Amino acid sequence: MNDLISRRLKYAREQRGLTQAQLTEKLGFKDRQTLAAIEAGQRKITAEEMLRAMEVLGVDLDFLTDGFRLVGEGSFNWRADKRVSPGLLERFERTAGNWIATYRRLGEDQGIKATLLHKTLPLNVRNTFEDAMAAAEALAAEWRLGDRPAQDLERAVQRELGALVLYVEAPRGISGAACQLPKVNTILINRNEPEGRRNYDLAHECFHLLTWEQMPPEHTEPIEGNYRGKGTQKRVEQLADNFAAALLMPARALRPHWDARGEQDVNDWLNRTASAFLVTAKALKWRLINLGWLSKADHLDIQDERLIANGRPEAEQQKPRLFNEDFVRRMQTAIERGDISVRRSASLLELTIEDLADLFRDYTLTVPFDL
Repeated sequence: MNDLISRRLKYAREQRGLTQAQLTEKLGFKDRQTLAAIEAGQRKITAEEMLRAMEVLGVDLDFLTDGFRLVGEGSFNWRADKRVSPGLLERFERTAGNWIATYRRLGEDQGIKATLLHKTLPLNVRNTFEDAMAAAEALAAEWRLGDRPAQDLERAVQRELGALVLYVEAPRGISGAACQLPKVNTILINRNEPEGRRNYDLAHECFHLLTWEQMPPEHTEPIEGNYRGKGTQKRVEQLADNFAAALLMPARALRPHWDARGEQDVNDWLNRTASAFLVTAKALKWRLINLGWLSKADHLDIQDERLIANGRPEAEQQKPRLFNEDFVRRMQTAIERGDISVRRSASLLELTIEDLADLFRDYTLTVPFDL
């Protein structure tokens, strides 16, 4: 708790543009070293000092002490429609941050060890698109993703990267996100998106988690892939796109389908093959372009309005369950142990108590409370 208060006190001070010397004066400390020791976690702050800090900094007690909130931590990369307002995105980011903080806090309470080491890829902005595709193909083989990688990618990301993958109810226009946070790297996917888009977002954000230190992504990027300008960020997102396509559609798995195409109409073939790989037909088209497999005649025959596949046929697609099983199990255990109340649990997840009960049932878990 002391470390939490220390971090948030420092964050609140910096957000208000105060130096340690300025806050020291406002809090009535004799010297700056006292505040420095508190912010470094070397000295506990007293109740009286905390009340004064809350008054000076304009924050409440939860801001400083609530471990179920994400405050001053975590870097997000959102895939969102340009029509999504900054205010809406900011509000949803706070909500998403609470989910991630809740998962971390429940794990700490239950003695679950977090992953400290994370795999990275030796790529940077000087690498070519071919380098990104080769890295993806190698990773697909290393993770044994098989001939339809999208089917097992979520499990591989959680197993190999120790990352949390959450399927969430996001506002319209927000497709997904990655959050870099020590011990709890997270990928958020809007579960209302079509299957092909969900899989592509997962692969794209996987790239960002693997390369965040070398190529930190922007806070927001467009879903459509129309990256503006010619700067570093445009190249980062293009590398991510090439990586995602190669991860989901490895050349070794795609080649037999292409060789067996024969005289089939290219548009029909793209739709059928995209459904087989659980990707969008348009993503498959661009994968073939990047591989250099399409002839000039094929280019002329492709009609984007006919590329309608978005994973499996709509009638066969199932919406992913809310959050994920590990997340929901942690919440169930916490309620059973009395670590958190039912009402607080429902509030954190932005569910009614009845919806919370249904969430446990969706994962065939015992509902740990009476309605």
